[in-house]
Amino acid sequence: MKIFETKKDLASALSAYRNQGGSIGLVPTMGALHDGHISLVEQCCRENQATVVSIFVNPTQFNDKNDLANYPRMLSADAEKLEKTACNFIFAPTVEEMYPQEDTRTFEFGLLGQVMEGAHRPGHFNGVAQIVSKLFDAVQPDKAYFGEKDFQQLAVIRHMTRALHYPIQIIGCPTVREPDGLSMSSRNMLLTPEQRKVAPVIAKTLRESQVRIKEMPLDALKQWVVTQIDSNPEMQTEYFEIVDRDTLQPVAKFTGQKLQGCIAVRVGKIRLIDNIAYE
Repeated sequence: MKIFETKKDLASALSAYRNQGGSIGLVPTMGALHDGHISLVEQCCRENQATVVSIFVNPTQFNDKNDLANYPRMLSADAEKLEKTACNFIFAPTVEEMYPQEDTRTFEFGLLGQVMEGAHRPGHFNGVAQIVSKLFDAVQPDKAYFGEKDFQQLAVIRHMTRALHYPIQIIGCPTVREPDGLSMSSRNMLLTPEQRKVAPVIAKTLRESQVRIKEMPLDALKQWVVTQIDSNPEMQTEYFEIVDRDTLQPVAKFTGQKLQGCIAVRVGKIRLIDNIAYE
């Protein structure tokens, strides 16, 4: 496994695979890797001749400067974890390498980007699209792998990929959870021990809502979820929406269609997201 900091060196290394017709897979990450990331890497390795894992904390997708400053950075530890996989390359560029000048591009996501994360974090998805498109240009992968924990982000990236006519297959991979149900996230390590104890209430409440959706009107169910979570003094729900799985638009009634419940919760100062399917 080799680590590259520049697009030029990475492109040179990938050219051998590309010239032989080998497929190239990309797993974009911001580092602080956990087993959820590793599951993406392992699937990418199985399905491609070359696997690139990017590690880059992208400044343009953060609304909160403190969140950006506190986001965990641990390249050496990440590299040790990736050494145990079949990953071929780590791409760990500097901010100057990815943004030699300010990126002023704006992306249009339609209604996909106007709800939930789009409403609560203005500009976030534009920053995501900026960096993902830059990574696509640098790596030119055949396939790119993203976790379904970031359900709305996955939909936005698929939209961007189609809009910009990238010949890249976007692969969504199932959310990986801790034994107590908490969805794996790099932000989990920022929780205090007490916060970590209560955080699994988010997933537990979502699982219970899968049963209650058959018995309760959606408005009542949404209020029940928020009340259950906010009853813990460490937690405050930012939003909980039940949306059409394809359009991400809120729905008023459950008639057996494919829906997704998407939630963002502040646990102390740490913001966690999760989602669950209703069918």
